Amino acid sequence: MSNQARHRITELINEIRDHQFKYYVLDQPSISDAQFDELLKQLQALEDKNPELRQADSPTLHIGGGFSTQFEQRDHIEKMMSLDNAFDLDELAAWFDRVEKEIPSPTYLCEVKVDGLAINLTYENGQLVRGLTRGNGVTGEDVTLNVKTIKNLPHVLVGDKTPSLIEIRGEVFFPIAAFNELNESLEESGKSLFANPRNGAAGSLRQKDPRISASRPLSVVVHGVGAREGIYFDSQSQAYAVLKNLGLPTSDRFSVVSTRKEVEKFIEHYSKHRHDVEHEIDGVVIKVDSLADQEKIGYTSRAPKWAIAFKYPPEEVTTKLLDIKVSVGRTGRVTPFAFMEPVKVAGSTITHATLHNSEEILRKGVLIGDVVVIRKAGDVIPEVLGPVIDRRTGKEKAFVMPSNCPECATALRAMTEGDVDIRCPNIQNCPAQLRERIYYIGSRAALNIDVLGYEAATALLDAKIIKDESDLFDLTHEKLMGSDFFTKKDGTPGANIDKLLAALESAKKLPLWRTLVALSIRHVGPTAAQALASSLGSMDKVSKASAADLAEIDGVGATIAESIVEWFSIDWHSAIISKWSAAGVAMVDAPVKKPPQTLAGLTFVVTGGLNDFTRDGIAQTIADHGGKASSSVSKKTDYVLVGADPGSKLAKAQELGVAIIDEDQFKALLSKDQPAK
Repeated sequence: MSNQARHRITELINEIRDHQFKYYVLDQPSISDAQFDELLKQLQALEDKNPELRQADSPTLHIGGGFSTQFEQRDHIEKMMSLDNAFDLDELAAWFDRVEKEIPSPTYLCEVKVDGLAINLTYENGQLVRGLTRGNGVTGEDVTLNVKTIKNLPHVLVGDKTPSLIEIRGEVFFPIAAFNELNESLEESGKSLFANPRNGAAGSLRQKDPRISASRPLSVVVHGVGAREGIYFDSQSQAYAVLKNLGLPTSDRFSVVSTRKEVEKFIEHYSKHRHDVEHEIDGVVIKVDSLADQEKIGYTSRAPKWAIAFKYPPEEVTTKLLDIKVSVGRTGRVTPFAFMEPVKVAGSTITHATLHNSEEILRKGVLIGDVVVIRKAGDVIPEVLGPVIDRRTGKEKAFVMPSNCPECATALRAMTEGDVDIRCPNIQNCPAQLRERIYYIGSRAALNIDVLGYEAATALLDAKIIKDESDLFDLTHEKLMGSDFFTKKDGTPGANIDKLLAALESAKKLPLWRTLVALSIRHVGPTAAQALASSLGSMDKVSKASAADLAEIDGVGATIAESIVEWFSIDWHSAIISKWSAAGVAMVDAPVKKPPQTLAGLTFVVTGGLNDFTRDGIAQTIADHGGKASSSVSKKTDYVLVGADPGSKLAKAQELGVAIIDEDQFKALLSKDQPAK
């Protein structure tokens, strides 16, 4: 009985801890409180009968919410190596020569190099048991609890043949759009910003409280394998197919090629399109595809000889800082910015770069007149990284933050205790804040009105066509004729009048979350706005909800909740809502129209890899169309959908006589107007 009790106690402890983690950290309980209490009761009873088996850290002895990451040092099972780099085509050619001396005609796999934080994930019998940072390659920091908060990373592998042990290598990254939104919220809160998405990913993953990691929209992509037992593949590309079938997040941005020219073409393609990717990339990784060839080529003490990273040039330049000025944003925050000699970086010429706040200027040690290093990646706002000290002449001078708003002369002040930002409190009437709010309404983040750019916003206010944003949807052809911006030189109407009026009309039909973003409520960006709209469904419910209720919404939290309540408590803010609503702006989310329920009543089992659906995607598609996705084949299964490299489920379907279909036949079922029989 003792061995049985020991096994059951261990089983219960693991199950209870998993449920505690989902409840306290992820805020996604998967069982009811009563079911959880029953598990705890079973464990307590077993421990009472077998007190010698009670573990010191048993859930029966501790409060459930105490999850904390200690960053303990742990060894990788198999060394986690680095990559050698090539910075130009000559260095790449030299690597080709070395490889092809060993393997005359190798096949190469090219993939984008994600600029993230290297991670090593260990699965035992399909269960995620450990997540380690790279560290020194032999030993890394244990960040298991934090890794488990990443939404696209499975805690349990799927499929019929999960390995008994496998180490998965990958990169944790911040999607660029989510990173920009996080930095904006940090800036609004007067907190220190992350310098770039890579630092953001590292900082978010290395939190002692995993709930903070859970609040950050991190993602992960896997690209390699370390130690493994009970699993086989003979090439890097086949490994990716296997990992994908296990439910792991692999990348589609790779290509298997056979010539140097094809490798160079891949490198050139992503050099031109590196900013079209949802995450930052800093190069391309080239690997010999065959594992047998990899073993033959071998390793150095720190890196495989069969792989190399081709690094793109850094997107950093130097220029002279002519002055530091300040701008006033739509929420009143006063932000210093660098005014510089024009310089070309990341494909565009820039003269301005953000300096965030006065503390950042001091921290970076930037003086007016310095030669400074500028960084810009894609659409990210250019940033001053720091001064080139050796280039100083002694004529440089320190920046002094103004004490009054440069636009309305109102005395500036910190809005909350400990806030490093200073703000203009003249929210309603400050010309700068008005301009920025009107301009933001037209941005892609809000109502996406191309015609409503900065110049148009300025023109509307300067001509007193609108007093503030409340008048925006009351614009008419006649009113717009009152500004030179909207008329031709001869005084006749310009084409932008009709374009703006048409765009405003279209904006009235946009989803509620976009209207919420357009209101410039502090801290409410697209993510929080979508959470609010999805949960509450109407502007009226958002405006009347308490801070406590709002804070309970996933994606909102206490800080955003308080900001929302404060915004709606101001009379002239309520007037904006009233006028927009009277003008026909949608204040209620339209019910989501379900796709045709062509799979109603049907049960599907999917096996093998599909071309146009991910594993999660096919399950969602089946559910959206009224069907049920099951993990096992039985006599109740209507169809087994078979893709590439199917598992044992295919044989089971043949044995039971269940209908077997391919991807094209599945799509045909989807397109039927009536439910399939």
